[in-house]
Amino acid sequence: MSLTVVGTMAFDDIETPFGKSDKIVGGSASYIAWAASNFVQPINQVSVIGGDFPQEELTALVNRGVAMDGVQVKKDEKSFYWAGRYHLDMNSRDTLVTELNVLADFQPVIPPSYQGSEFLILGNLTPQVQMSVINQMNPRPKLIVMDTMNFWMDVALEDLLKTLKMVDVLMVNDSEARQLTGEFSIVKAAKKILTMGPKYLIIKKGEHGALLFHENHVFFAPALPLDEVFDPTGAGDTFAGGFVGHLAKTKDISFENMKTAIIVGSAMASFCVEKFGAQKLREITKEDISARLEQFVQLVNFDIDLV
Repeated sequence: MSLTVVGTMAFDDIETPFGKSDKIVGGSASYIAWAASNFVQPINQVSVIGGDFPQEELTALVNRGVAMDGVQVKKDEKSFYWAGRYHLDMNSRDTLVTELNVLADFQPVIPPSYQGSEFLILGNLTPQVQMSVINQMNPRPKLIVMDTMNFWMDVALEDLLKTLKMVDVLMVNDSEARQLTGEFSIVKAAKKILTMGPKYLIIKKGEHGALLFHENHVFFAPALPLDEVFDPTGAGDTFAGGFVGHLAKTKDISFENMKTAIIVGSAMASFCVEKFGAQKLREITKEDISARLEQFVQLVNFDIDLV
């Protein structure tokens, strides 16, 4: 059973009202792999890094069952770098620096050892790169999950719409869903997106949870109310890793099991925000995850006598 993860392995420099991280390891593929490796191994990583990427980070991921055959190392170049500052509400942020570096001309190559992977998750990259990966996978994975962002809607909409036709699950936040469809109502936006290709749609609403849409079905998963949100960077990718990790572990892609997968994703994301970067994800145990999932069960559990 394997899961292929495509995304960035990068450096982040984060400032929040609660502190400053300085330069730490981030990137969508890093967060997805750390989260998903709690549920399924091996994880086939596809990314690109520069010679400055720390060897100890690669070793730590390998020790978690993450295969690196698909990670290109460009020794003479620098890894992708992003710096940002969060506002007090922790939902809005300003990008201070973006240096694409090795990512500027990234052409992923799927190694033969990754073929036959049943699950594929495409982290937030250019739609052209996402499409190229799908086209290289033979046979087509059982489930393809894709994340994207408003930037690609601005600069690569045509390619984005082509890629959407090739995937099973799309993940966006509420403002991205509105931008993609021109609909203000989230429900109307969801219905429109489901005519664009994906069979399932997840709309992430940060501290307000996530919605899962499929045909005429809707499921809402709350976010766990936390005492402190220290750093929201990577929470969406961690959510995605927990979600696809659970699906890959159970090999069940029914709507009912996706409901459970969304709760698992939300639980993983709730760990991520408690420390800078992926630090907390490196520390948690299976027992921590079980306890956190139990908190989610209690959060939504109630009895009712129907009249």
